[in-house]
Amino acid sequence: MSDAAPIIVYWRPWCPYCLRLAAGLRLARIPFERIDITRDPAAAAEVRAITGGDEITPTVIVNGHQLVNPSVAEIRAVL
Repeated sequence: MSDAAPIIVYWRPWCPYCLRLAAGLRLARIPFERIDITRDPAAAAEVRAITGGDEITPTVIVNGHQLVNPSVAEIRAVL
């Protein structure tokens, strides 16, 4: 998977869905980068642009695909 484009996970520290996805990705040994939208206004704006105005987390970018609250299986399918 080292040749794959980086996976970016827009998240919030208190979001249970984000924590579950991060744990699942680590368990599956799928590398990813997390960006905390509570600390990065530009990232929060990107999430709103992707989701039609809401700050839904986790929002994930993988191989150019935008996924909102995906499962590990959905991310694998895009890889």
